[in-house]
Amino acid sequence: MSTAARVERVPARLPARTVARYAAGSIGTGGFATLPGLVLAYFLTDNLGVTAILAGAIVTIAKIWDVLIDPVIGSLSDRGLIRTGTRKRFMLIGAFTLPVFFALTFAVPPAFGPVAGVICVLIAFLATATSFSLFQVPYIALPAELTPSYDERTRLLSWRVIVLTVTILLFGGGGPELRRLTGDPVTGYLVMGVVAGVVIGVGMLIAARTADDAVIAPAAVEHVGIRAQYAAGFAAVRRSQPFRVLLVTYLLQALATGTMLAGAQYTATWVMRSESAVTLLFVALVAPAVIATPGWAWLSRRIGKERAFRIASVMLMVASASIVLALWSPGSWIYASVAVAGVGYAGMQALPMAMLPDVISHDERAAGPGQAGTFTGMWTASETIGFALGASIVAIVLAVTGYISRTGDVSTVVQPDAAVAGIVLTFSVVPAVLMLVSLIVLARYRLGRADIDR
Repeated sequence: MSTAARVERVPARLPARTVARYAAGSIGTGGFATLPGLVLAYFLTDNLGVTAILAGAIVTIAKIWDVLIDPVIGSLSDRGLIRTGTRKRFMLIGAFTLPVFFALTFAVPPAFGPVAGVICVLIAFLATATSFSLFQVPYIALPAELTPSYDERTRLLSWRVIVLTVTILLFGGGGPELRRLTGDPVTGYLVMGVVAGVVIGVGMLIAARTADDAVIAPAAVEHVGIRAQYAAGFAAVRRSQPFRVLLVTYLLQALATGTMLAGAQYTATWVMRSESAVTLLFVALVAPAVIATPGWAWLSRRIGKERAFRIASVMLMVASASIVLALWSPGSWIYASVAVAGVGYAGMQALPMAMLPDVISHDERAAGPGQAGTFTGMWTASETIGFALGASIVAIVLAVTGYISRTGDVSTVVQPDAAVAGIVLTFSVVPAVLMLVSLIVLARYRLGRADIDR
């Protein structure tokens, strides 16, 4: 495959319109990452009457599908970029199709029964995940092609994370509120799916225009098969030590945050004794994150992205570990721990995403440009694995501890003490341990400002 030639460098400071358009993409990525992770398993167990272990399997199967297709989409995105000079086509396809499939995922009524309901949800969610990957993989590749600057990438990704954290608040808090709007779980989930799907699609459409700002010259490209596309992804992992370290770190942290996300609704309902408490949990998480994101950008300019990333990771680890005290004394103090975790979470979102373009640029010196999609395909697959296994961990713990599922017309269920304890552990100790392991891996990351801006 021939490589693309970069015909000119973009200005040292990105135009505000480019930063704004790119940040709008977080309405799509944040919405899709938050709402299904928060309510899909709960929708299956507490509305369709599906067992916890089967609900976890559904989420996991859909994520495995993502893992399989993301490297292929990344390679195809690179080929499209080389041939046409833009990654926009895949992004538009994803933006137009996702709202339809997202709404269908939550349109399944309990009257279908658990078996038919599971099948319908699985098919619709697989289609939704495919649409999302068509957008997400090229979207993440763009920062490496929009600016060569170490600090400008931090600025670009910091604004993206500010929008992301607000989006998490809107979807994490507003999604469950939309679900309760009609007073009926069946129509409530449908309204939530339709409204959320449209908002996600609009954010994606705005961000797709950013692809026009990347400066890449079209070139001839050879056709390669799916096997070669996978091989390109694994080759990128093998030759780039900084990418391997960052990839494994991000996978472990996605697993930690995915576990907390999947356990949030269960924590609200059975530990804090209020289904609506999930809205306040998200306010506690996101409000500090919105304020903290510019602070992380400032700190990264002072001490480097790498050290700031470590500090953010430690904050979330300590905050999540403290929630284990809810085993003995559950209460509103949990919001304070979640708020501290939110400050760390803001840095954990902005900083590794700003480090990824640095890794790609570093690799370009040896392998040439035009392979950003290959990297981001592997990156997105890694993130997907983390969130998938996070939901699976929660489902397994619920199944082992005897969690009792219910349908939407059943309002009263008494959970065994073991199930409530399992919910607390998946929201505290499990993510804290995963964060600790990720910090051990991150210690091997060596790229810094001097390696990029030379």
